[in-house]
Amino acid sequence: MNILITGGTGFVGRHLTKRLLDEDHHVYILTRSPDLYQNTDKTTYISYQHNAKTLPVLHAVVNLAGESLFGYWTRKKKKAILTSRIETTQAVIDLMNQMDRKPSVFISGSAIGFYGTSEDFIFTEGTTKSGEDFLASVVMEWEKTASQAEEMGIRTVYTRFGVILGEAGALPLMDLPVKWFVGGRIGSGEQWISWVHITDVVELILFCLANEHIDGPVNVTAPNPMRNKEFTRTLANVLGRPYWLPAPSPLVRVGLGQMSQLITKGQYVLPRKVETFRYPFRYPNLEGALKQILQSE
Repeated sequence: MNILITGGTGFVGRHLTKRLLDEDHHVYILTRSPDLYQNTDKTTYISYQHNAKTLPVLHAVVNLAGESLFGYWTRKKKKAILTSRIETTQAVIDLMNQMDRKPSVFISGSAIGFYGTSEDFIFTEGTTKSGEDFLASVVMEWEKTASQAEEMGIRTVYTRFGVILGEAGALPLMDLPVKWFVGGRIGSGEQWISWVHITDVVELILFCLANEHIDGPVNVTAPNPMRNKEFTRTLANVLGRPYWLPAPSPLVRVGLGQMSQLITKGQYVLPRKVETFRYPFRYPNLEGALKQILQSE
């Protein structure tokens, strides 16, 4: 198949591209700087201004681009988080709109931030009420922009990513205090972390590409969320480090600003939709996921 990806040079995009190439697909990577990359017989880099009429028939589009959430959330940073997602998604929508033959499926990256935070509520794809914080508002606008693909008759999937664990992303920030022998729970430790291994992220995207009955929101999380205190304890055990020094929530908020809500608050999110379709998780349990990542470094 011919598959177009935005964000193909990012953390998830790199893993997805490699997997697609292993499956002998041709990957078209939409980027603002195509001249910085070398095309191959199976990889083509194109700009956002590319003429859709000159492209071959694209069977699928995967939209993963967006400003990283990591970093202090200044007003400028928050604007970049929102506008990068909206503008990129709209650019992809405009490109697909120009195509005489539309892709069969559009997978647009999203986030479990849609649900807001809670220590005791269970969120699934059946939860239709969004949260009221900044991240929830970003996801609402993001998915609303992507929904224009549905109006073109394209099967549209909103992959709501949880905390992705891999060699990049959140884990290197989470395991650093543990590696320095000062790891412990954050705040009360009761907040939930809805995590997912990078391998399952990629495999779930492929699962959604292949299954024509899947559409709408899809929670891309492992089936076993962990409370912060248990997550950190497991991380310490895998690294062979002590688990002993808690970090007060106010201290984390001072250091990270509003971004601290990703750590000091939580969400218990379950992947009910893909479980219904019997997706076989490669890493359903945290200990196995962490061992694969950290012991292969």
